[in-house]
Amino acid sequence: MHIAPIPYPHDVSDGHVVLRPHRMSDAPALAEAVRESVATVGRWQDWCHAGYSEADATTWIDTCRRHWLTGEGNEFLVFDATTDTLLGGMGVNHLNHEHRFANLGYWVRESAQGKGIATRAGRLAARFALETVQVSRLEIVAAHDNLASRRTAERIGGSFEGMLRNRLVLKGMPVDAAMYSIVADQPADAHIRSIST
Repeated sequence: MHIAPIPYPHDVSDGHVVLRPHRMSDAPALAEAVRESVATVGRWQDWCHAGYSEADATTWIDTCRRHWLTGEGNEFLVFDATTDTLLGGMGVNHLNHEHRFANLGYWVRESAQGKGIATRAGRLAARFALETVQVSRLEIVAAHDNLASRRTAERIGGSFEGMLRNRLVLKGMPVDAAMYSIVADQPADAHIRSIST
């Protein structure tokens, strides 16, 4: 089945944060943001390590651009709408075109954490996924102990569906993960508070 690529968007913003596709010129800022965040993001994402280089960033940017063109996914960088500072990343990825669902992944650089950036950017990305990509289901999968990402999933509007055994691999070890979903016809207040479980 041929998948038509989605054109790069130019107006994904809420006035506080901006989502835009990666540019090759973003490589230095991306590498810096990743290296800054090893103690926090690196705990949950194996790609976030102290040796992350501009070459690594360039490779990732090339992959993201290719995925936009082939319809495999839509990765964004998150920027401050006023200062244009790179704040993190947000991706609508692992697209399943047959069954119209995708994954929503996100990270925020350490110096910008705790300010609601992931929630703002996640709401924008979820709307993009549902309205532009036209998925009927968006999944957020977070490690059981990653409470910050799980809270973000709920603030975005994700409904907790359960704990999946050995769903993720971190540092070479399988870990249980919480599954959240956002669906096209979901009421805004449909998410279930579940982190205490």
